[in-house]
Amino acid sequence: MQPPLENESSVLVFTLSGLNETMENRYVFFSLTALFYPLMVLCNLIVIFTIISQNTLHEPMYVFICNLCINALYGTAGFYPKFMYDLLAEDHVISYVGCMIQIFVIYSSVLCDLSTLTVMAYDRYVAICRPLEYHSIMTNQRVLEWILFCWLTPIFCMSVLIVLTARLTLCGSTIEKLYCEIWAVAKLSCFSTTVNNVFGYIVIMGYFGHAVLIYCSYIQLIRMCIKSIEVRHKFMQTCVPHLLSLFIVAIALFFDVLYSRYGSKNVPQGVRNFMALEFLLITPILNPLIYGLNLSTVRQQLIRLFFKNQVGISE
Repeated sequence: MQPPLENESSVLVFTLSGLNETMENRYVFFSLTALFYPLMVLCNLIVIFTIISQNTLHEPMYVFICNLCINALYGTAGFYPKFMYDLLAEDHVISYVGCMIQIFVIYSSVLCDLSTLTVMAYDRYVAICRPLEYHSIMTNQRVLEWILFCWLTPIFCMSVLIVLTARLTLCGSTIEKLYCEIWAVAKLSCFSTTVNNVFGYIVIMGYFGHAVLIYCSYIQLIRMCIKSIEVRHKFMQTCVPHLLSLFIVAIALFFDVLYSRYGSKNVPQGVRNFMALEFLLITPILNPLIYGLNLSTVRQQLIRLFFKNQVGISE
């Protein structure tokens, strides 16, 4: 038998060290967050309410936009309340169970975003390249199946990763981030994390497959744009916002995964924090703005819904 490791212990609480070097500005960060988070929630709720309440927006594309906004509320709820509390607290700690829940919520939300954006790419492909078949392909049942796919696949992936992480015996309790992150917890393991790494790479490859589907969809869309000015206009109106959102999510997740696994501690903590916050900061506020304000159909329904009295007077 091997002698027990001296530092081995049952970890009940983790220490989050991401704020250690920026505590002198914590009240500034708290004030900015206290303004940003409610604004982000409000923007997403407005888009969700508009799409649900207006029958003209009960189309697949708008249902997927609504799903993006719901997912933004879900994912950010796993971070911002705890982050705001930590900004005012002297000790930045989180319980083991709380850490696992935070990992599950934040990363299942990010994966749900990627799945939803993939489904939206397919929806745009069918709408633009096969318009006569659109309603026979994108039926209500098919849309429901896609929505379930967007949620159940990330939930399954993260559930397995959480179970694999929970079985690890840990020899440390300090996480060098603003929030709990699965690779950071796995690095604290006293023993091999090969199984975790293998399944993690399987998940990454699975979502790389999403990227291939998006690439194939847009190759077809670009071919159609070259042939038709009308298609080009539709592409610019509905696909460019989608590409912008997709680009931000993909880049943010790519840097987060890359830094978590291979990053250097020599990178300034401010830069590390921004990289870790990118998909919790930019995407949740950007999606309702680019889809709510940029898409003319949603914008018109927003004006009609919230400013109908003023519109009626002006008319």
